[in-house]
Amino acid sequence: MKRTLFTLVLMLTLVSTLYISNTFAQDYTQWSLPEGAKARLGKGEITGNVAYSPDGTRLAVASSIGIWIYDAQTGEELNLLTGHTHSVSSVSFSLDGDTLASGSYDDTIRLWDARTGNPIRTLSGHTGSVHSVSFSPDGNTIASGSWDTTIRLWDARTGNHTRTLSGHTDEVNSVSFSPDGDTLASVSHDDTIRLWDARTGNHVRTLSRHTFWVNSVSFSPDGNTIASGSWDGTIRLWDARTGNHVRTLSGHTGLVNSVSFSPDGDTLASASRDTTIRLWAARTGNPIRTLSGHTDEVNSVSFSPDGNTLASGSSDETIRLWDARTGNPIRTLSGHTDEVNSVSFSPDGDTLASVSWGEIHLWDVRTGNPIRTLSVWGHSAQSASFSPDGNTLASGGYEGTICLWDARTGNPIRMLSGHTSVVRSVSFSPDGNTLASGSWDDTVRLWDARTGNPIRTLSGHTLGVYSVSFSPDGTMLASGGDDGTIRLWDARTGNPIRTLSGMDGGLLSVSFSPDGNTIASSSRLWNARTGNPIRTLWGHGSYISSVSFSPDGTMLASGGWDGTIRLWDVRTGNHVRTLSGHTGSIYSVSFSPDGSTIASGSSNGTVLLWEITPTSPGSERIAEDVNRDGVVNIIDLTLVASNFGETGQNAADVNGDGVVNIIDLTLVAAAFGNTAAAPEIWSRHLEIAPTRAAVETWLREALQMNLTDPAFQRGILILELLLAVLTPKETALLPNYPNPFNPETWIPYQLATPADVSIAIYTANGKLVRRLELGHQPVGIYESQSRAGYWDGKNALGEPVASGVYFYTLTAGDFTGTWKMLIQK
Repeated sequence: MKRTLFTLVLMLTLVSTLYISNTFAQDYTQWSLPEGAKARLGKGEITGNVAYSPDGTRLAVASSIGIWIYDAQTGEELNLLTGHTHSVSSVSFSLDGDTLASGSYDDTIRLWDARTGNPIRTLSGHTGSVHSVSFSPDGNTIASGSWDTTIRLWDARTGNHTRTLSGHTDEVNSVSFSPDGDTLASVSHDDTIRLWDARTGNHVRTLSRHTFWVNSVSFSPDGNTIASGSWDGTIRLWDARTGNHVRTLSGHTGLVNSVSFSPDGDTLASASRDTTIRLWAARTGNPIRTLSGHTDEVNSVSFSPDGNTLASGSSDETIRLWDARTGNPIRTLSGHTDEVNSVSFSPDGDTLASVSWGEIHLWDVRTGNPIRTLSVWGHSAQSASFSPDGNTLASGGYEGTICLWDARTGNPIRMLSGHTSVVRSVSFSPDGNTLASGSWDDTVRLWDARTGNPIRTLSGHTLGVYSVSFSPDGTMLASGGDDGTIRLWDARTGNPIRTLSGMDGGLLSVSFSPDGNTIASSSRLWNARTGNPIRTLWGHGSYISSVSFSPDGTMLASGGWDGTIRLWDVRTGNHVRTLSGHTGSIYSVSFSPDGSTIASGSSNGTVLLWEITPTSPGSERIAEDVNRDGVVNIIDLTLVASNFGETGQNAADVNGDGVVNIIDLTLVAAAFGNTAAAPEIWSRHLEIAPTRAAVETWLREALQMNLTDPAFQRGILILELLLAVLTPKETALLPNYPNPFNPETWIPYQLATPADVSIAIYTANGKLVRRLELGHQPVGIYESQSRAGYWDGKNALGEPVASGVYFYTLTAGDFTGTWKMLIQK
C-alpha cells in the first residue's frame, strides 16, 4: 500500500467562483459531490475488482470514492455510487442483476439497487476491512471475507447476519461460491484455501500447497475445479470434490492477484504484479497467450458473461477491455487517478496540475477534462509548482531529481540533479528567478530557475525537509522538516536567520501569510519577524499535511490525514468551518486568488473544488460543539479535557460558569451527535479517543457530582458506552499496517487485562531481529499510530533489514500471538 507523506505546493491560482461554476460541464465531475463541493477532478483510485453485470451491459469498478458503473460496450460512465466512508475493495452482482453488493475498508457491506443506484441497506459486524463479497447462485446469501480473519454469511433479502465461519489465522482475501451453491471457498494470508458447507457453515477441508499469501479463488463453471492465485507467483488448480492438487501454472514473474474462468470453462485468466494478464487452457494448464499493455500491476480480471471480452483493472488506474479470443485490446477506460500528492494552479487559473504517484496530470479547469499526463524516465514526480509567469512547471521527484517542464506543451526542459533522496517540495521565488527544493536528504537547495544551475545548499535540518516557502517579498525562505523545526533562511545569501522549534512530530507544511508577517505550520501560527509562537489551532484528529492562507490573510485552510479541511480565523484562532467528503487523507490544500474557492488533493485519488462563503454573524452554534465544526464528537470531548481548570472566557466552558470542569465534559458527551448541520457518528473519531483510564476518571468524577439533570445523566450514559467501546473483551494481536511496508509499520493490539507487553520480530527462519519492550500497559485498545507498537524496519544494531517475510510475536502476560508481515523495497 502506498502510504507516503506529501507536502503543500505554494502559489496556487484558481479562476473565480462564478467562472468555474458556469463552465464545468454537467458530467461525472458533478456526480455525488459532498456538501460544499462544486467539482471533482479525477475518478479516484481503482482499489478493488471489476465485475460484469449478468447481462453483460454494465461494468462495476471498485474505487477509492465509491463504485463506478460503466457501459460495458461504449465505456461511458453511467453512475457513481457513494456512501462508503473508505475505499471500496470488492463488488459483486446478484445473478438476476437486480442487486449490487460492495465491501469496503470501512468494515461494512452495502447493498444497492443495481438499476437505479439507490442504497438498500448496510451490513455491519466485521471488525476489520471487508476484502471480498460474493452472492450465492440463488441470490439468497451473501458471503464476505474480512481482515478480521472471518467469513460472514448474510441473508441477502433482510441483511441479517446468519453465521460466522472461523478457522483462518490471517486476513481473508477472497470468497467464492461453487456454481451449485453448496460450497464456499475462501483464501487467506495464512497461505491456505478453505472449503465450507455453504448451508451449515461447517468446515469441509483445507487445501495447502501455496508457499505465500493466497489472493484469489474461483470455481470453474462446472464446479469440478478450483483455481487459486498466490503471491508465490503461481496459479494452482484443485479437484473441487476431493481437494487434491491437480497442477501448478507457472510463468508470471510477479505475484498473482486475480484468477477467473471463462463462462465455457475452457480458459483461465490470471492477473499479476508483473503488469501482464495470462490466458491458460483450463484443462491442460498450457499457456495460450500473454496480454500486455498495463504499466503497473494488474489487480483484477473478469470475463464478460458471453466470454467474448475480458476486463482488467490495474494500479496504473485504467480498466482495459480485451478480445478474449484474440487477446487484442478493445478500449481503455481512463480518468482514474492514484493518490494526489500535491495540486497547483497555473497563474491564469485555466490549468490545474495534480501529482499522482509519479505522474503529473494537467486538467482543464473550465471543463474538468484531462489535458495531458507528464512523465519522463528517471523522474517519479512527488510535488509540483508553477512559475509566477505560468510558463514553467517544476516537479520534485522520488529519485532526488527536479524536472522543469514547458507548461504549455508538456515537454521536459531540463533535469536538475543533486539531491540524494526524495524531493518533497518545490517553490519558485516571487520574481521567478530562483527555485527552492526540500528533500529527504535533510537539505534545501536553491537553483537558478532559468539555467537550472545550482546556487547553494542550505544545511541544518537533522531529518528530511517536507516543505519550502518563500516570503512574499522574496527575501526569506522557510523550510519545515521531519526534525520538528522550521528554519528561516536569507534567500539571497543562504545564511540561517533563526530556528522555530517546540513542535511534536514532523512539519509537513509551512506557508507565509500574504503580508509576510505570519508563518503557518501544521497547527501553529508564528510571528515571522520574531519567531515567537502566536497561537495553536486544535481540532484535526490526525497529522496536518497542508496549510494555505486566503489571499487577504484573514483565513487559514488546513488539510489533515483525518480526511477533513478546516478553516480558521487567523486573527482569533477560532475554527470557522469543516469541509468533509474525501474518503482519504488530505495531502494538499490551496485558496483561489479571490478567496472564494479551495482546492484539495487527497489520497483517494481526486481533487475537490469547494465553495467558500463567509459565515454569517447569526449562524446557529451549539455550545457543546467546542471546535465549531458542526458536530459534537470525541474531538470536542478531548478539547474540554485538555482545558480542565481553565478560567475566564473559553469555548470549552460549555455551561458558561467561568471554569472548564467535569460538568462541561459530561454535557459535551450528552450532546454527541447533535449538529448544526448534518449528523455524524461519533465513533468515526475513535482513533483519537481518550484512554480507557481517562474515561474511567471522568466517569468517577461525574458520578460524584450526583446531579439528576436529564442531560447530565445522558452524558454519564455516553461515557459508560465509550468506556465499553474502549474495553476489549479479550487480549488480541492484530495485523500490522501497512503490510507490505517500507520502511516502517505499526503493530496494533488489544489488552483485556493489564500486562507487561513486548513485541519480538523474527526472520522467516526464526532468527530474532528486534525486540520492542513496550512496558506495563493498562487495559485498552492500542490500534492508532500514537498507541500501537512501532517498528522502523531496523534490527537491534539500527541497520535496515532486507526485503522478505518476517513474523512478529506479541507477549502480554500469559498471552502470545504471532502474525506475518512483508517488507518490500
